[in-house]
Amino acid sequence: MSFEFFPPKTPEGEAALFRTIDALRPLGPSFVSVTRTGGKPREATIELVARIERLGIVGAAHVTGIEATRDDIARALELVAARGIRNLVVLRGDVPKDPAFRRPADGFRYAADLVAFVRARAPQLCLAGACHPEGHPETRNLALEVEHLRAKVDQGLDLVITNMFYVNAHYFAFVERLRRAGLRVPVVAGLMPITNLAQIRRMAELCGAEFPSVLRERLERVRDDPAASLAVAVEWTTAQCAELLRGGCPGIHFYTLNQSPATRAIFENLRGAGLVAR
Repeated sequence: MSFEFFPPKTPEGEAALFRTIDALRPLGPSFVSVTRTGGKPREATIELVARIERLGIVGAAHVTGIEATRDDIARALELVAARGIRNLVVLRGDVPKDPAFRRPADGFRYAADLVAFVRARAPQLCLAGACHPEGHPETRNLALEVEHLRAKVDQGLDLVITNMFYVNAHYFAFVERLRRAGLRVPVVAGLMPITNLAQIRRMAELCGAEFPSVLRERLERVRDDPAASLAVAVEWTTAQCAELLRGGCPGIHFYTLNQSPATRAIFENLRGAGLVAR
């Protein structure tokens, strides 16, 4: 079980994040990762992971290549080494919406290129990457997703974490496609409890995940009741986790949005069902 956070934009947000981390720490996560969202430079992510590790929690810093030069990544790896960080999540990153954006001439066109660069310079690190059970939002091509993942694994990924999804059949079908293709990399399920309809619309834009009509309808019925909405999200995601774990999924990675209530409740439900060690 692992959690994902993002660097806050304000001192108040940072204080709130560490309250969340403090609330989740007793759950004993395998690791926590920190993204590059939040308008902060890549150094902020690395420094935040270093602070988290000083609390006794294993951390993983996100490294993205879409806008980076090779010198940028080399400097980031120097800081990772200086801070004693041992785990990275290596991603291409989202293409900026600015139509004037151009990749650096000496940058990284694909995530596999970035993985190869990092692995060559830091062979001792554990590297995680991303995968998309329903196809990458830019292509929606399931066969191509397998081949793109193969390229990243061949360059040195140790495990992959899925994009968020809400229909477990997509995860199991994806893993089956990987295994048939000879890929044995561990596939951790990335889940984010949806607590309101606005989140559904935003997540649909970001990742193109299928949202079951029954979940949408249940959230619609309680749209003006935050406590009831949270309960729906916790119940749905608990059931998702239970089915995934019983079906052989090696782990769950929670996209927390820097908040703890839903994740804590789901975790305790799983412990009560004997699916997570106490």
